[in-house]
Amino acid sequence: MPQTKYFLAALLFSVFSGFAQTTTIENGNLKMEVDGMMQVKITSTFKDAKPLMDAFVASEKLVMPLSEISEFKVTNVSEADIVGNVKGKQWEISGEYQNKGIYIAKKLIVKKYDSFPDLLSTQVSYENKSEKGIFIEKWVNNDYKILSQGDEPPFWAFQGSSTDAREDWIKPLTKAYFQKNYMGQNMTDYGGGIPVTDLWRKDVGIAVGHLAMVPKLVSLPTEVDSTGSYGEISVEKQFDERTIFKAQDTLTTEETFVMLHKGDYYNALTAYSNLMQAKGIEMPKTEDAAFESIWCAWGYERNFTADEILGTLPKVKELGIKWAVLDDGFQIAEGNWNADPKKFPRGNIEITEMVDKIHDEGLKAKVWWTPLAADPGSKALVENPDMRIFQKDGSPEYITWWDAYYLSPANPKTYQHTKEIIDLFMNEYGFDALKMDGQHMNGVLPDYNPDLGLEHPEESVEKLPEFFQMIYDESRKIKPHAVIENCPCGTCMSYFNMASMNQAVSSDPLSSWQIRHKGKTYKALIPQTAYYGDHVELSDNGNDFASSFGIGAVLGTKFTWPKDNPDASDSFLLTPEKEKVWKKWFSMYNEKMLSKEAYLGGLYDIGYDKPETHVIEKEDTLYYAFYADDFNGSISLRGLNTDKRYTVTDYFNNIKMGKVSGKDATIEVAFKQFLLLEVTPTR
Repeated sequence: MPQTKYFLAALLFSVFSGFAQTTTIENGNLKMEVDGMMQVKITSTFKDAKPLMDAFVASEKLVMPLSEISEFKVTNVSEADIVGNVKGKQWEISGEYQNKGIYIAKKLIVKKYDSFPDLLSTQVSYENKSEKGIFIEKWVNNDYKILSQGDEPPFWAFQGSSTDAREDWIKPLTKAYFQKNYMGQNMTDYGGGIPVTDLWRKDVGIAVGHLAMVPKLVSLPTEVDSTGSYGEISVEKQFDERTIFKAQDTLTTEETFVMLHKGDYYNALTAYSNLMQAKGIEMPKTEDAAFESIWCAWGYERNFTADEILGTLPKVKELGIKWAVLDDGFQIAEGNWNADPKKFPRGNIEITEMVDKIHDEGLKAKVWWTPLAADPGSKALVENPDMRIFQKDGSPEYITWWDAYYLSPANPKTYQHTKEIIDLFMNEYGFDALKMDGQHMNGVLPDYNPDLGLEHPEESVEKLPEFFQMIYDESRKIKPHAVIENCPCGTCMSYFNMASMNQAVSSDPLSSWQIRHKGKTYKALIPQTAYYGDHVELSDNGNDFASSFGIGAVLGTKFTWPKDNPDASDSFLLTPEKEKVWKKWFSMYNEKMLSKEAYLGGLYDIGYDKPETHVIEKEDTLYYAFYADDFNGSISLRGLNTDKRYTVTDYFNNIKMGKVSGKDATIEVAFKQFLLLEVTPTR
């Protein structure tokens, strides 16, 4: 009997004190294993998924100047239920690191949310139990090395950061690749984004990101080694300066996550957005007017005349377009939004009269605007010079694109100034919508203004979404159906700003590919919000309506008629030949209104499936859009009811393609650039 007691005591000691065994946490097809030194391995249990990792790794750690603290001997494991809006279960795994006078306690919280399979969140607290402080450079969460499995390319990735390169959000990754994906300002005008990185292979994908409810200055680096044998992703907080982790202090990371999925990144972004909304972010409801087609006066550029704009309106109406947009050049300056007397000698009343004439044509009117930008010497900064952001040395943050200063979204004076502009636009001028424009809107620097009384300078970063929410709310108090477009030119739009707009846009796309994959991204995150493909003149060859139409984007154009402005940098004249093309697309758009229907983004992998395919469901009909430079072969029509037969029509060219069974729907096709198919149940 004493021997039995001794054996049991020894066993309990090994389980609850030494923790030599591994803790396994599963959610759906995601399995996380944490060993006795708090090293982690991620495994996919999806059918036919190949291994993601071949070893345990230090996925959560502290990095010092010449070393890292990554091995913590587990001392305790406990489980508890999660109460609140998002229910589930959490595991608390505690461990300790002791070496050469450094003593750090680590507490890893892993959460499994019941309504979000295939996802686990992680948050770590570190307590410095040493007798002195230590220098740290960064904390790292969810650092995983994902094996390549012979795909070509080895990986595709979604990366949600923003730089002046205006890069693709979706791209293939090959060997010797690195991108930092910092969520703060990467250069003067560019920052912010979607705090998710998704790396996928043909068989399975993995996403990491943070779940904070406001923007955070973290990075989500993506790397592929020099041989292409693995890809590495993580979430990390790099401290700007050498930071002392003081004795007895506690450092807590953001709540971050890891998620597995099949197919491309679409399902992961959908789950991320749904979780964020379950946690409390409220996305706006659908606004019908945001789905109507758009003409913008930007084809005439800044030196437009009022007569040019008003003279184009009859042609806009004839083409079936519903919106007219007054773009840059009407104002005195960024920071003084009254009418430029050179264009409007009688002042603001002339803009009001222009808006009235737009309405008389049966059109709605939208106005261009750059919130948070004010030119040095403008009325706004002369009256309130301390509205600007103060950098650490007291200097302003400069917006190079507009030759302007950033205004602080954490400053009450900025709020008051902005409300006055909204009143000018909506009440005095009578506009129905705002086109908020500029890459600078996506993020700001920390504000060190000593008179603001901020708890910490990064509050300006975190309060940016509140600022845009104020604009949305104030505008719709004046015009209950106001359309609020946010166009952060060339950036990957901040997820947190999406809650304060009802019209997204491809925002100065560099290619038709960008129009399409940005559209897929927005439809994953905010499917109820209209997505505008921007002026067709920005697409490939300046006339690729199909890239917007086929993915369910709002059509738009900036044509000039009957002649160009002589000072414009390029011609956008609507010639008789172009007019036939424009009329066909806008007529077809108004007839089908696919932009308001359900986008089925999980049926095709935008990276590995060829040709590139997008699908929209309208009642019992599926609309397929295929894109390739030149394709000749068999295509599979996924998503059909297996018990039905369907009639396939090339609806752009009005050609019957035959009938297929929903159970095994494949057809032979040949096309260049695009193919648009309507697949309807056979009656």
